[in-house]
Amino acid sequence: MLQSSISDPAQAGSPNTTAEAASEHQAENKVFILFISLVATIGGFLFGFDSGVINGTVDGLQQAFNSQSVGTGFNVASMLLGCAVGAFFAGRWADISGRRTILLVSAVLFIISAWGSGIAVTSLEFVIYRVLGGLAVGAASVITPAYICEVAPARYRGMLTTLQQIAIIFGLFIAFVSNYLLANYAGASTAMLWLDFEAWRWMFWIELFPACLFLVMLLFIPESPRYLVLRGRAADAGKVLTRLYGASAASRKLSEIQQSLNADHPPKLADLLNPADSADPAAKPGKLRKIVWVGIGLASFQQLVGINVVFYYGAVLWQAVGFSEADALFINVISGGISIAACVFTLLVIDKIGRKPLLKWGSVGMTVTLALMVLAFLNANQDAQGNLLMGDWGIVALVSANAYVFFFNLSWGPVMWVMLGEMFPNQLRGVGLAVSGLSQWVCNFLITMTFPLLLASVGLAGAYGLYTLGALLSIWFVVKMVHETKGTELEQMQG
Repeated sequence: MLQSSISDPAQAGSPNTTAEAASEHQAENKVFILFISLVATIGGFLFGFDSGVINGTVDGLQQAFNSQSVGTGFNVASMLLGCAVGAFFAGRWADISGRRTILLVSAVLFIISAWGSGIAVTSLEFVIYRVLGGLAVGAASVITPAYICEVAPARYRGMLTTLQQIAIIFGLFIAFVSNYLLANYAGASTAMLWLDFEAWRWMFWIELFPACLFLVMLLFIPESPRYLVLRGRAADAGKVLTRLYGASAASRKLSEIQQSLNADHPPKLADLLNPADSADPAAKPGKLRKIVWVGIGLASFQQLVGINVVFYYGAVLWQAVGFSEADALFINVISGGISIAACVFTLLVIDKIGRKPLLKWGSVGMTVTLALMVLAFLNANQDAQGNLLMGDWGIVALVSANAYVFFFNLSWGPVMWVMLGEMFPNQLRGVGLAVSGLSQWVCNFLITMTFPLLLASVGLAGAYGLYTLGALLSIWFVVKMVHETKGTELEQMQG
């Protein structure tokens, strides 16, 4: 199991008495901390909206660009190529240019992508705009939780970082609602709507409103104090810390941050490897640190359980088992509501019961519900058109799918982002997020790209059987590899 050594709080400069700690807590500017956390999570909302909006546009893309299984899979998954690149480089760029700066660039890319995806007239043009959107999504996916972790107090850091997943799911939910309403109003996603543009194009353009809001609101939040210390701007960091925590706590936190950062060099990719002078005899010099493998595992398993098949292809899935397009889109809305409820529950308990128990029991729940979905698909018959005739098994599949979504958003959905944002030491956070984020989006791309091919070859039962295996393996990973980080200060995290 990965272990992290936690330094003595007194040595780290923590308050010496309960009275001093209570005084510091009272001095915190909680309203301001919540405000800047909410602004940062607009990036999460756009992450979710950009991921979910594609769900209702698949029929329109097939008709507009004359694409079938492979072509449709690439059109849907193309954004994820940009996500992988954006996630990998965002962590490194954030160490150079700042967390807030990367979020500003992401906001601009969201605006360009939303407009371009709707106006595209060729598949290549569409893919280019979606890749630009993917750069924004990838960057926001890793920088938003990192930023929140770097401004939030440890005792409710998990709750505030969970806001990121709620924002992602709320973005998905609004995308599903928007898709449903636009398709219902027009008559179908491929029907003409306003200004003689098809409804599916307007589904993309709706994103322009929150993307512009994100750009404006980012101008009102400060840069991360840990980044400022990293770049040698201790005075600026002190001002931000004072505004966040009050003068007394700011002085102590500034000292802790400075002590936690290596003074000899700025962060670099080589920091991901075990140093030659490592105190751990099991750490072979030149090999990836254990904590990096844990980050890669967390990021990968979140996708290998197949959650984004539901997000991206939910309408296709439910139409395949006999529901109409309108009913399929409405089921997506229900799933979005269930997801929000699960995330709210996690927000309330994550700083009380911890990260690891949520991950473990979420994996158990996903394994059971995915297995039930496989069983339901195996017991279905097919009509002449290839649609599944499920009868009572259709209800089992529908209930199991929504229970699966609930367990995911109770656990791996928010908790993975919380842990990636907080588990790396200050020196490693940018590059650790880069590698973990790349792994997450590569797995996301592979799952999304292969689903139409699996659907055509081994069917729903075969595809969901693979996702069930992923969920089962994730139980072992959590039990053996994941170490609890609840309540630990970022400056006490060790690699």
